[in-house]
Amino acid sequence: MTEAEFWQLVTRSSPEQDQSSLADNLKAKLEPLTDGELVEFDKFFGQQMRRSYFWSMWGAAYIITGCDSEYAFAEFRCFLISLGKEWYDKVIESPDLLGTLDQWPEKDGYAYPFLDEYDLIAGQIFEDRTGEELPFVPSGMATPQGKKFSTKKKLLKSNYPQLSERFPF
Repeated sequence: MTEAEFWQLVTRSSPEQDQSSLADNLKAKLEPLTDGELVEFDKFFGQQMRRSYFWSMWGAAYIITGCDSEYAFAEFRCFLISLGKEWYDKVIESPDLLGTLDQWPEKDGYAYPFLDEYDLIAGQIFEDRTGEELPFVPSGMATPQGKKFSTKKKLLKSNYPQLSERFPF
């Protein structure tokens, strides 16, 4: 599996696509893959999860939704991956660019940038087939990289001007 093939598999068809249809779509795309391809897919997914494991990314999630747990932050990073390579790469460089995303998946009328267990779909298929788990690939270090973001409104507004305007707090 190539990196381009990975991105074709994980990228959502539209920014507002709901969590359920997105997961079903990925599962349908992964089921025809060989066991070896599932292992490769999982490696790529783990690499992208680690690549986005920064306090600056968590700060963006905090502004959008008040994200305050490791589990929710992992779901947020799955959402970032689902935006596709172009958006993902831009946001890794500057998390505030998420403020320019036109459409968002929503839940109860609010932005809902989370994908529950999107990163586990390949492993579930692999385990159903083989009875074994995929090799463990950690999604990050013990703590995110970089400097921890401050929850002070003034600092959030200065560090994330576009997100703060889009998601006022």
